Amino acid sequence: MAVIHRTTLEPTKLELLTAWLPSRPWYHGDAEGPRLARAGGFRLDDPQGEVGIEFMVVTDASGPEPTAYLVPLTYRGAPLDRAEHALIGTAEHGVLGRRWVYDGCHDPVLVAELAALIEGRAQAQAQSLTDTPDREVTRAHAGEGPVPADFTAVDDTEEDTELSAPDGTTLRVLRTLRPAPDGAPLPEPGAAGHVAGVWELPDGTRAQGLFFVLHTTPRA
Repeated sequence: MAVIHRTTLEPTKLELLTAWLPSRPWYHGDAEGPRLARAGGFRLDDPQGEVGIEFMVVTDASGPEPTAYLVPLTYRGAPLDRAEHALIGTAEHGVLGRRWVYDGCHDPVLVAELAALIEGRAQAQAQSLTDTPDREVTRAHAGEGPVPADFTAVDDTEEDTELSAPDGTTLRVLRTLRPAPDGAPLPEPGAAGHVAGVWELPDGTRAQGLFFVLHTTPRA
């Protein structure tokens, strides 16, 4: 169980993301940099208790229209081997000391727990509360076998990040979030599973939409 500490982080998560987001192909904000605000998210527990796992939603007000981004993050007490390309930055935690913050799509601990969430073996946790399930995060899995935990290939596009497993299974991280048309997210045609969640819009209303989509066969 991850313990949420009420302490400081220097630089803050938003400061780290403000510097990092413009380098991503799915960033659509102003070239001078984003204007970010927290909008939602959830956590998962690392069974070993070593890695912090967070799925953060931020809204960016720098472009013509506000944009919501999904950013999976991991927090580690030491550098992740061979993951320099995925490092967002380092920060000083008021209780835990120096933390290495990574784009979680490249972290095998996050990917394994996300697979467990899709299957129903893991429970989404509230973003800012200890030992509190987040009932607004929903998941579905229509596949017959287990979801692979060995996604290794990571491909960033202008809208999402796609993870590929050796057996051909793909997991899409919907980086640019879209509210579901009728308030309730619908699975994509041909999808074997998904995770959906909620976030807050700049006007204070709440939106719901897909966060992750799993495909076990190649999409047409």
